[in-house]
Amino acid sequence: MDADVSESAGPPDESDESAAGGNESRSGDASGATPKSGDGPDTASTPRDASGATPTSAAGHRHHWLRWTALGASFVVLVAAGVGWWLYRKLDGNIRTDTSAAAELKVYERERPASVVHDAENILLIGSDSRAGDNRKYGRDDGGSQRSDTTILLHLAADRKSATAMSLPRDLMAWIPVCHKSDGTTTKKQFAQFNWAFEFGGTACTIRTVEKMTGIRIDHHMVVDFNGFKDMVDAVDGVEVCLKKPVDDADAHLKLPSGRQTLDGEQALGYVRARKSIGNGSDTERMDRQQQFLGALVNKVQSDGVLLNPTRLYPVLDAATKALTTDPGLDSLKDLYELVRGMRNVPTDKVQFLTVPRQPYAANRNRDELVQPDANRLFKRLRDDDPVTVVPADRLKHDDEKNNRENNAGTDTQDASGPTPTPTYSGNNAAADLCKQ
Repeated sequence: MDADVSESAGPPDESDESAAGGNESRSGDASGATPKSGDGPDTASTPRDASGATPTSAAGHRHHWLRWTALGASFVVLVAAGVGWWLYRKLDGNIRTDTSAAAELKVYERERPASVVHDAENILLIGSDSRAGDNRKYGRDDGGSQRSDTTILLHLAADRKSATAMSLPRDLMAWIPVCHKSDGTTTKKQFAQFNWAFEFGGTACTIRTVEKMTGIRIDHHMVVDFNGFKDMVDAVDGVEVCLKKPVDDADAHLKLPSGRQTLDGEQALGYVRARKSIGNGSDTERMDRQQQFLGALVNKVQSDGVLLNPTRLYPVLDAATKALTTDPGLDSLKDLYELVRGMRNVPTDKVQFLTVPRQPYAANRNRDELVQPDANRLFKRLRDDDPVTVVPADRLKHDDEKNNRENNAGTDTQDASGPTPTPTYSGNNAAADLCKQ
């Protein structure tokens, strides 16, 4: 190779500069190794900042710190995401799916009523009184049989500005359609006590009975068991109630003093199930008590102390999802979240509870029957997504007596040509303070 050909890959000026500097420009030996401390140029001539560190070393420290910060942040994000995903999967896995009801309902699809109002939803809530498993202590287990202890038709308005929960008495006499039993046999159509439908054919039979009674299409259903209810109450640190008299009910496992007090899950279950020891012993009064308690529970769950506190919200979600058996349309945490998200802005005074108009059954005073045409008018309003107004029973009685007096005196101020007033029913809302009623 010719001597004047440079082996350097750099530009010509770098080559010339290197030649001019000679050996003085080299900081290493012939091998190109990095010099150790003390070799090379005088460090005193290297510029330093106020802290005594060279600009290069300070930048290195900054880059080192930023690198570790980024790694730490990434680790935290990954852990949080992993925990979040684990919690989601756990809650999602808690929910049980009732596929048999969906299959049964599909068989009878042609008999079912059609949805009338788009985006309005009707959900049937069923409290099971099964005494099997952990529920055995609440009564005798008749071979695992179960009836619907509590049944509530929850109507969510299409604009999600109101929610109406209508209780159906378990002793209500109703036409129960032909239903398939779990053992493969078929029941006959019969006029019987409403909660027998759940024993005969489970959730699907109950849904079809409600649909035939009301003409309202049931979009979804949820079945809640005893222990799930207790856990939800405990998860919100109890629910406050007021008792006018002390309660001592061995059958309901309940012993409480009078006055304002907070019930834990076990006490709450006894409170909503007690029948003989509170009030007049009627199922109607028990349903009123259940509605009032559910309103107080909704109010507690919607409070900032629960919704905005992850350490309190998670146990509520865990208890709620463990308690539920739902149709395939609500069997995931995502589905339930969408449902709850649509309700979160409903004011508590617009979350209303009432019982279907009923009276003692003429043939058996221990059973109930619908009051007509009042019941059908209520069903139509819910079916058409029209507003429903509820007031406490004593206020409704006072208003009715006042109207009767005015009508009898010929002082009715109602304009016959004006719009039909919104029907008013006996009930409560979630904003009501039970201790002030």
